[in-house]
Amino acid sequence: MRAASSGAVRAAALLVLVLLVAVALRLPWQGDLGIHAATVERLRHHLTDPGNPLVDANTPSPYYSPWTVFLAVLADVTGVGTFVVLKIAALISLTLLVTGVWRFVGTFADPSDEGAAGRARRGAVTALVLLCLLFLWGTSLFKWSGFLGLNSLALTVAYPSTFALGASFHLWALLRRALARGAGLPAFLGIGLLWSVILLSHQFTGVVASFGVAAMVAGARPWPARAVWGRLVAALAVGVVVLAVWPYYSFFSLFDATGLEEIHRPLYWNVPGRYWLLLLGVFALALRWRRDRRDPLVVFFALGAVMFAAGGVSGHYSWGRVLPAALIPAQVAAGLEVFGAGRRALRTAFAGVLGAALLVGAWTQAGTLGYVVPHGDLPRPIADRYKAPWRGYDWLTPWVTYGDVVLAKTNPARQIPAYGPYTVAPGYPDFFLPDEAARNGAVAAYFAPGTGRAARLAVLRRYDVKWIVGYRSDGGLAAADPALHKVTTGPRGQILYKVVSGRG
Repeated sequence: MRAASSGAVRAAALLVLVLLVAVALRLPWQGDLGIHAATVERLRHHLTDPGNPLVDANTPSPYYSPWTVFLAVLADVTGVGTFVVLKIAALISLTLLVTGVWRFVGTFADPSDEGAAGRARRGAVTALVLLCLLFLWGTSLFKWSGFLGLNSLALTVAYPSTFALGASFHLWALLRRALARGAGLPAFLGIGLLWSVILLSHQFTGVVASFGVAAMVAGARPWPARAVWGRLVAALAVGVVVLAVWPYYSFFSLFDATGLEEIHRPLYWNVPGRYWLLLLGVFALALRWRRDRRDPLVVFFALGAVMFAAGGVSGHYSWGRVLPAALIPAQVAAGLEVFGAGRRALRTAFAGVLGAALLVGAWTQAGTLGYVVPHGDLPRPIADRYKAPWRGYDWLTPWVTYGDVVLAKTNPARQIPAYGPYTVAPGYPDFFLPDEAARNGAVAAYFAPGTGRAARLAVLRRYDVKWIVGYRSDGGLAAADPALHKVTTGPRGQILYKVVSGRG
C-alpha cells in the first residue's frame, strides 16, 4: 500500500476513535447500561456483600466481576458518581481495545521489518484492522454486547464486554509471544490469571477468548516443546483456581443456567444481511489457509463458526454469543492481507474491494454520529439512520432514594436500579434469583386488568413497595385510590406514585 493510502487509513481510524471517545463521554443510554450502573451502585455501597443488583434480595450475581469491583473501588476512592465512573470505564476499555489490537497485530509482523519504516507499517496495518473490526459487517444494522460494529460499540463501550474484548486481544498477543519465545513460567501464570479475569468479567466474551487461546496454541510456530506444554497446563490451573475461589458468585454453576435461549434467538435472524461484507475476510482466511494449514486465525474462525452453527441447529441460541470468535479473525485477516504476502496485483485489487466494503459499512453505521452531533445538524440521510437513546429515570431521584423498592414493568425495571432503587422484578433473567418467577408473576398480576384491589395491595405489601412508576394505560390501582399519592409526571406521560402506608 502506498504511503498516501496508508496515511489516509491512519487518519480515518483516528477520526473514528475520536468519535468513539466523544460517544464515551456522552454515554448514550440504551440496552443494558442500567444493570451495569446498578452493579457499581451496589458494590460502592456494600463492597463485600452487595446482594442482588436489581431487586432487594441477598443473592450472588455474575455481574460482580473483577472489573466491576475495580470500578466500585474507583468510585468510592474518587467520590464521583456512578455514571461518571462508567464514562471512565468506557475510556479505559477503549484504550485497552486499541492497544490490544496493536499488540495482537504486531505478532503477525515480519520480524525483519524493524525501524521507523516497520513501525509506520505496523501503525497502518493496525489502523486498517481497526476499521475492519468496526465496519466490515453488513448492511443491516445490528448491535449487541460483545460485537464490535461501530454502532454496537458506541452503545456498549462502557459495558464489561468491551473491557473483556480489549483484554482478550492482549491475552492472545501475550500468548503468541510467550509461545514464540518459549517464555518462562511466570509469563504463563500471568496469562492464566488474565484469562480468568476475562471469563469472570463477561462470560460470553470469555468463551470467545478461550477459543482464541486454543487457536493461538494450535497455530503456534514452532510447535510448543514439552516444557511449554507444562507451563500451559500450569496457566490453565491458575485460571481454574481463580474461577473457583471468586467470592461474588459461583462461576461453574453458570453451566446449569437456563432460560437464556429465547432472548438470544435474534442472533440468528438475518445473518446474510448483517454479515455479508465479512465474505472478504473469509476470502482472506482462505488465502492464509493455503499458505499455512495451521494458521491461528483460520483455526479461530473455524471454532467460532462451528459453535455458532451448532447453536442454530440445536436450538441453543445462547451459543450465538460466540459469533465474534468467527467475526474477529475474519476481520483481522482482511486487514492483514492488504499488507501481507502474495502477488502485489492481487493485494492491490483486494485493497480496492476492501476499501469499498468499508465505505459501505461506514455508511450503514453513519447514524452513530447522532450520539455526538445534534440531530438537527445532521444531513437528512444520516439523521434517518440515527436512533435516539433512552431518556433514563433520573427524574425520579428527587423523591426515590437508594434502596427504595419501585414497582414497574420490564423496560423501566431495566433502568431504575441504575440510580440506586430496587424493583420488584428484575428487568433481566437472573439465574441466581430463586423467586424470579414469583416476582415476575407478581408484577404481571398487579398490572393485569382482572386483578382485584386486595390482590394488588398484597403485592405492594409483600415486596415492601414504596413507589410505582407507569403510564395510566398500564393498569394497576386507580390513580384516585387512597393507597396512592401522585408525586410527579415524567417524560412521555409516565407517572410516579408514592405508596401511602396504612391506607389499604
